[in-house]
Amino acid sequence: MAQDMTLLWGSGSPPCWRVMIALEEKNLQGYNQKLLSFEKGEHKSKEVMAMNPRGQLPAFKCGKNVLNESLAACLYLENQYKSQGTKLIPDCPAEQAMMYQRMFESLTFSQKMGDVIYYTYKVPEGERHDSAVKRNKEALTAEIKLWEGYLQKGSGSFLAGKTFSLADVVVFPGIAYLYRFGLCEERYPKLAAYYNSLKNRPSIKASWPPTWLESQGQDTLKDV
Repeated sequence: MAQDMTLLWGSGSPPCWRVMIALEEKNLQGYNQKLLSFEKGEHKSKEVMAMNPRGQLPAFKCGKNVLNESLAACLYLENQYKSQGTKLIPDCPAEQAMMYQRMFESLTFSQKMGDVIYYTYKVPEGERHDSAVKRNKEALTAEIKLWEGYLQKGSGSFLAGKTFSLADVVVFPGIAYLYRFGLCEERYPKLAAYYNSLKNRPSIKASWPPTWLESQGQDTLKDV
């Protein structure tokens, strides 16, 4: 099964990491994979463009089926391999609804995080404004407080109840990204507890971004 899968990925990319965690949880180790460098522009290579014409990673192929959107790939893997590995979609209707809500809500979280972390990369120098930086940080702070509140009100250790689900597969890499860029653990205790409780989970540890093991993070979010 896994031998028919190919993943082109970049280290540290939350979307790539999501797919890798899902593959680990479904016991689909041994898939074909290739680590590419964003810095060298390898995500725009012919090899990637042939699978993902957007020139983005991940580029994921399962048999003849191509799924380049990470949420789509995670849902596909769970639905195609329900009987093996970790069950990632709860049976309980309330928990299932919460799982889907948190999965797709994470897209807003990712956008607001990117608006802060990649501001100088995305916005030309002549168009940058301190007011925009301040506004983006305020929006991200409000977003993080929302997730802190979700965890505080939750009925278990995970985002959608008492078991690890696709919500955690999808959201955890973004949470880890916050801490990679200097988010203060003491400021958001529930978020920090969630991060620390999952970072040594086998699927997460096995797929931890190799570049993060080799270098220090940044302090971009120290004041958020």
